[in-house]
Amino acid sequence: MIQSTTLEFIRQVAQNNHREWFMAHKDEYETAKQDLHGLISKIIPVLSRIDPRYPADADPKKCLMRIYRDIRFSKDKTPYKTNYGISFSVAGKGVNEPGYFLQIEPGKSFLAGGYWMPEAAHLKLIRQEIDYNGTDFRQLVENKNFKKYIELSREDSLKTMPKGYDVNHPEIEYLKLKSFIGVHDIDDKTLLDPKFVDKLEKVFENLYPLVVFLRNALA
Repeated sequence: MIQSTTLEFIRQVAQNNHREWFMAHKDEYETAKQDLHGLISKIIPVLSRIDPRYPADADPKKCLMRIYRDIRFSKDKTPYKTNYGISFSVAGKGVNEPGYFLQIEPGKSFLAGGYWMPEAAHLKLIRQEIDYNGTDFRQLVENKNFKKYIELSREDSLKTMPKGYDVNHPEIEYLKLKSFIGVHDIDDKTLLDPKFVDKLEKVFENLYPLVVFLRNALA
């Protein structure tokens, strides 16, 4: 769980997204960071038991993403993110690979696993794996336990056919995907529940096979 003040702080950032307000409330941000580090330190051993490739000694501080936005090439010049982003990556920050991500934002929190917007070479390999082992992939994402906890995102998907694949391919709906992400939405009440980490365990268990499938495609 997190403290209600941690959730309230990021809500206030969204309403006061400018440097003067943030600097006046910097101590609150530091308190929120400590709370999030504590949450991450409880999640790490749970994830490492489920996914043996995830290090049990991962540093919680390195999992929490910066709150500062990169506004160099953006029309939106607000300086701060309006969510807390937590990345659980085997290879560490900045490496594009299958992994897990927790977003904490009032009314918009979620736990996700998979591969977001893989580079062209990786996307080609994943599509090849789905082409060769489409039945396995379909059984994975249509498994009743998977669907109980996870929704496969269709947000990043081609409107036309991927090059080299026929419109009548049995797995065409999956081959059109540009991201391969399973998502579990989290409401604010659950974030504040003392059993929050316990509830995440089932989600990780059902995300793990998807992550393994994607890793195997890149091996």
